[in-house]
Amino acid sequence: MHSSPVLQYLKKHGQRLDSEIAMDTGIPLRQVRISLTDLSARGEISKCSVTRFHDGNPVKGILCRVSGYIPPAAPGRKPGR
Repeated sequence: MHSSPVLQYLKKHGQRLDSEIAMDTGIPLRQVRISLTDLSARGEISKCSVTRFHDGNPVKGILCRVSGYIPPAAPGRKPGR
């Protein structure tokens, strides 16, 4: 079984919106959403519905990331404990 281009994209770029994945990969948004649904059903990604506002207009999308992935800490000073 080969890994989907959407999953490879998320592994490389981290958390992204469905529209960003479609734009960056050239895969049609409808196909990206089908792939995200399949990947989520298999437990390979986590996804949630989001609404963002652009120029006051609501834009619905799907925010997703690879399941179980915790991004590395950003470089630099950390807050004291």
